[in-house]
Amino acid sequence: MKLPREWGVREAEVLAHYPCDDLLTSPREHWYRAVTVRADAATVFRWLCQLKVAPYSYDLLDNLGRRSPRHLTPGAERLETGQRVMTIFRLVDFEPDKQLTVVLDKPRALRLFGGFALTYTVEEVTPRVTRLVAKLVVGDDDGVLGRLRRPLMAWGDLLMMHRQLTTLRKLAERR
Repeated sequence: MKLPREWGVREAEVLAHYPCDDLLTSPREHWYRAVTVRADAATVFRWLCQLKVAPYSYDLLDNLGRRSPRHLTPGAERLETGQRVMTIFRLVDFEPDKQLTVVLDKPRALRLFGGFALTYTVEEVTPRVTRLVAKLVVGDDDGVLGRLRRPLMAWGDLLMMHRQLTTLRKLAERR
């Protein structure tokens, strides 16, 4: 069974190379999540830029109870490496309308979750139909704690990312 490590992805998406693949010194696992969005790539990417503002998952858990905005925040599309994304990640690479890549770098989060690098890609497969794919590289902790927590974290991440990607899809598909 591919769950919880793969959800919604196609074989070619799993086999592809992503910028996050080269960021962790000791990758242990790779997780993939994807949705199809009925909107053009530029619109989907613009909603991805909103991750600088809020996580778009379960706001009670990961946004201190504040609702993630349902309208685009002016200026969120202006990306620079080093910017904060979803509070605990730092933007390390991006290509407008194509991808953004982040690494977990907050010390408290690193102690809790271990190393994470994550790339979101946006690819328009037909006019106004876009694939939004997230690849997570998990690692840097191969001790007993890491081996015990990774399966639990994979399920937890699947729930959170499912909510995040489907929320972003719904928002991008609004007319």
